[in-house]
Amino acid sequence: MTVKRILALVLIAAATAGAWWFFGGDARRHPEPLRLFGNVDIREAELSFRVPGKIAEVRVDEGDPVAAGDIAAVLDARPYRDALAQARAKRDAAAADMAKHHAGYRREDVAKARAQVAQLEAQVENAVRVARRRQTLLHSGAIAAQDNDDAVAARDALTAQLQSAQKELELQTTGFRSEDILAAEAQLRAAEAAVDAALTDLADTEIVVPSDGTVLSRVREPGAVAGAGATVLTIALKKPVWVRAYIPEPLLGRVYPGMPMRVFTDSRPDAPYAARVGYVSPVAEFTPKNVETQTLRTDLVYRVRIIVDAPDEGLRQGMPVTVASAPEAIQTTEGAPKSANRPTVPDPASTPGGKSAP
Repeated sequence: MTVKRILALVLIAAATAGAWWFFGGDARRHPEPLRLFGNVDIREAELSFRVPGKIAEVRVDEGDPVAAGDIAAVLDARPYRDALAQARAKRDAAAADMAKHHAGYRREDVAKARAQVAQLEAQVENAVRVARRRQTLLHSGAIAAQDNDDAVAARDALTAQLQSAQKELELQTTGFRSEDILAAEAQLRAAEAAVDAALTDLADTEIVVPSDGTVLSRVREPGAVAGAGATVLTIALKKPVWVRAYIPEPLLGRVYPGMPMRVFTDSRPDAPYAARVGYVSPVAEFTPKNVETQTLRTDLVYRVRIIVDAPDEGLRQGMPVTVASAPEAIQTTEGAPKSANRPTVPDPASTPGGKSAP
């Protein structure tokens, strides 16, 4: 009797273990959809002038929609137009100076220098004869020694002037030095760069909207003097829109970049937004106090960014939402994706322009 009871207990235990394995394994093969809680995060852009000046016009107001390429505000551009005109004048002067250095001296200048040399040669020749006669008269006692000294000094002075004129003629014939030509070319390049900088400053007297969005705030009004970089307008960009959520460490293996998700809002729970996981933080952190979870306790979690594919006006900055894995998110028995070739969605936070709320 004891043996029969033992066998019966063994069979019951085996049946119970088999049922647990069967039904528990089925649950593992078909895990519950992943559910996270987070808040909508919309990127903002603070628009400002790169150059200082007096605001002439602000063309948009709070709540106005704007499109990429729209001119939202302009400065009084007169000082920058004057600076551009001055830079162009200096460039033209530098271009003329460089052309002069490349062309060399004019033929008229060379002819003038040659005539000056000929004139001095004649004067020197005459001074040499006068000095020779004075030397002869001095020896015969017909003139004083001072008269001879004056003739010699005049001859030497004219000879020096002739040598200077000959050097000047050589310079006129050879042209400018190569170093002078290079300096003139460098001055022209500097003047052209100054014109480009003036054009850039003139273009920066307009604020051009970088992307489609909505004006959140109008910080400055026409007539105010705005410094370079001072915020004039703040806009909320239409794209990208993402949800900032947090996932506990035990569920981390069920999330991967590119994973299809659905975003539910309280106002339209039956019409979720299609979304995808764009970023999973590699660093753990404590659950923020403003994050709602099903278990109200502080624990280590990982930040997840879910990118909404087609956002609309139904998503607002800071709105609490629920995020669930989409049915097409294929899972294995351990909850990880089967395919090794997971799609990767770039993190919009790494794209240029704009910023997001922390």
